Amino acid sequence: MKLNIAVLPGDGIGPEVTAQAVKVLKAIAMDFNHIFTFNHALVGACAIDKTGNALPDETIAICKNADAVLFGAIGRTSFDLDPNAKIRPEQGLLGIRKELGLHTNIRPVIAYDDLLTKSSLKVKQIKDVNILIYRELTGGIYFGDHTLSEDGNTATDTCTYNRFEIERIAHAAFKAAQSRKNKITLVDKANVLESSRLWRRIVQEIAPQYPNVKLRYMYIDNAAMELIINPRQFDVILTENMFGDILSEEASVIVGSIGLLASTSIGDKYAMFEPIHGAYTKAANKGIANPIASILSAAMLLDHFGLDEEASRVREGVDKSLKLHITTPDLNTKYDNISTTKVGDFIEDFINHPDETNLNFTNIHLGQSTII
Repeated sequence: MKLNIAVLPGDGIGPEVTAQAVKVLKAIAMDFNHIFTFNHALVGACAIDKTGNALPDETIAICKNADAVLFGAIGRTSFDLDPNAKIRPEQGLLGIRKELGLHTNIRPVIAYDDLLTKSSLKVKQIKDVNILIYRELTGGIYFGDHTLSEDGNTATDTCTYNRFEIERIAHAAFKAAQSRKNKITLVDKANVLESSRLWRRIVQEIAPQYPNVKLRYMYIDNAAMELIINPRQFDVILTENMFGDILSEEASVIVGSIGLLASTSIGDKYAMFEPIHGAYTKAANKGIANPIASILSAAMLLDHFGLDEEASRVREGVDKSLKLHITTPDLNTKYDNISTTKVGDFIEDFINHPDETNLNFTNIHLGQSTII
């Protein structure tokens, strides 16, 4: 298969982790006789530095001419500390979602057996957790009108949803539930918000089309609590933009590190794959950023194009790296010199030599990727 992949590394740790995902995809292409081409483009703070725009026209063009987009992270502390900044890195991410019509964000939350003790939660609570969060991506308060009064003392952010936006992601979530445990939880705030009542009304209308799927409702505040108390009760979570953002970040506590959570954002024509973590600027260029979420996002890219065996090979490499403690400091207490690059090197080598069992770990410590 030939794929043209737009690569938007972005800011902070984005370039470091994205480089490992590209490395893994190149290994897959070589081992499975595919042709993957990669075109890099600017987005976020680095784009503002060079063009004055968080999402340059050239970047949009590269993404629209690609088969898929591999995204890193955006953000910079200087912008976080300046609430008056008119141009912000986050505008690049919101902009690319809008330009490409990426309406459905899918975020798997899986508790790996080898990392159960890394979680802040008790092992008995999180073992066997496997959740799929469906987050609506182009509506809600993030894309509503944002106004500030002339005197600067009153601000308004509008949350707006229409039937079409809710229907398309609801159908996608119900179909996903049919291939899993036939359970779906709609998370909203229907006791307070009119937009949430619209969500609930429309989802109730759609539910009879999927008679084998059990639908239940949960308010966002209760869902945030239940996700910690008993995460195994959830299978597919369906929710709006901001609630989905919050819940998926919270879910990183379950798996032990936000550096493990991948995602895909799909539209009618385009698809983008990205880790859910931010730019984590203070860790940039230190070799400590966890690349696994970015690598797992690359696996989701392969899934998207029906390359199931290739995606499985990547996930097997991730599993092996976790089992052997070849992970970055956020997860690793056994070895003190496993860098971002070394994690990528190991998974790359596993892809090339999946049946090799005589693992010479010294090579990894020396920075060599060959396992003999």
